[in-house]
Amino acid sequence: MTDDKAFLEYVVKALVDNPNDVKIDRTVDEMGVLITMTVNSADMGKIIGRQGNTAKAIRTLLRVIGMKNNARVNLKINEPEGGSRVETSPSEASKTVDAALDDLKGI
Repeated sequence: MTDDKAFLEYVVKALVDNPNDVKIDRTVDEMGVLITMTVNSADMGKIIGRQGNTAKAIRTLLRVIGMKNNARVNLKINEPEGGSRVETSPSEASKTVDAALDDLKGI
């Protein structure tokens, strides 16, 4: 297994609740290395992170590993089957945050 794929597998399996559902494919072409990852739909939020910060950090680390090996590494995260992307406007998002804060106050 290559360094970048082994690294990604180690990090992602440590983050998710369903490590057996993590699938990683690696392809190389003239554009560089493309790593395609699929995770359980319940774990997507953990991989993406708030405002995509976790995914950005993983991509940055993969690029560093790629630079070490003189390769351009890109990560594609597949949306799981049955996954739903929820688009919210800023006002809807703040209502969701307010509802979550109210829930926490009740604990």
